[in-house]
Amino acid sequence: MRILMLNWRDIESPWAGGAEVQLQAVAERLAARGHEVLFLASRFPNCAPETTVRGVRVRRLGAWWNANFVLFREAKRELATARWDVVLEDINKVAFFTPLASPVPVVVLVPHLFGATIFRETNPLFGAYLWLMERPIPRVYRHSLFMPVSDSTRRDLVQRGIDPERALVVHNGLDFERYDLQDRPPRSAQPTLVHLGRLMRYKSADVAVHAMAFVRAALPEARLVVAGDGPDLPRLQRLVRRLRLESAVEFAGYLPHEDKVRLLWQSHVLLNPSPKEGWGLTVLEANACGVPVVASRRPGLVDSVRDGETGTLVPYGNARAFAAAALPFLRDPELRAAFGERARAWARRFTWDDAALQTERVLLQAVDEARDQPRGGRKARGSGRGPEARGSSGV
Repeated sequence: MRILMLNWRDIESPWAGGAEVQLQAVAERLAARGHEVLFLASRFPNCAPETTVRGVRVRRLGAWWNANFVLFREAKRELATARWDVVLEDINKVAFFTPLASPVPVVVLVPHLFGATIFRETNPLFGAYLWLMERPIPRVYRHSLFMPVSDSTRRDLVQRGIDPERALVVHNGLDFERYDLQDRPPRSAQPTLVHLGRLMRYKSADVAVHAMAFVRAALPEARLVVAGDGPDLPRLQRLVRRLRLESAVEFAGYLPHEDKVRLLWQSHVLLNPSPKEGWGLTVLEANACGVPVVASRRPGLVDSVRDGETGTLVPYGNARAFAAAALPFLRDPELRAAFGERARAWARRFTWDDAALQTERVLLQAVDEARDQPRGGRKARGSGRGPEARGSSGV
């Protein structure tokens, strides 16, 4: 196939996150399987306008604030050449609405849609703009196949009006061997909690900081490492000073993969207090290193955390509950080890090779539909669930 991909950012962007990790992992495997891939993404400071990243050709245009317009125009120009078989669009932040310009089928990868969550991050005016931009998705993409990354995202899409038979779950994966170190560092002698991810206000890392105040009261030697960077960092630093936790909370900033993995192996529990995730890739990263997770009982995280087996789910925003759930893992090595072993077995089940294979099958299905009936009028067969419902064959 000849596949045209669109996403807000590519993996080399300094603001890349889990969505970019997923799309790059899938794209490079599709390219390795002989498919032609062109990835359209927005520019970032000092970037090359065009490059190849691990076998994937990337073209960068526009900026973060106008990418949905600029990339739509570039996609329309490419599609006018009649050389592409299918479009794979990642709806991450704002939809590009490529079906409005595409004579070929469009498959939609959806980590998650913001909904009202966007108002936790931005001002009411911009938040309203993003919220309104999600409203036309069911109508504009009515002929498209959707690939939500979790059952939570699939339920959200169906509630918004997407045909459940056209929403096919494709989970995130993991390169497990990159986390399974031969020279594993020992767990820290100091009880260590970690928060991992980009520091955005809506991700609610402040709940982890507040939880640390309760943990510290019960376990004075405990510490929290906040790994990641982002615009919410100054607010979190002010919060740490206000709570007088300077000696208990370390801001490690962005960590290269090797340093991140070593930190996870040294840690005892990961906190993910987000109000919504597509899946929660940091959960699998921690699990692969034998680290149990305490997370919000919210969409995405209820899929990636097996409550009572690989971690504990607690009410969103309840710092005291986060602390109460984390303390047993910090105090009881046997409990932590039992959860950690189950967590590693759980993480091992998800691979990028499997995600790429399932993606390939959905793309081929979309191409077949278009060949049989232009504009994708024929519905997809199947339950709309991912590989666990249908076995390793996917769709």
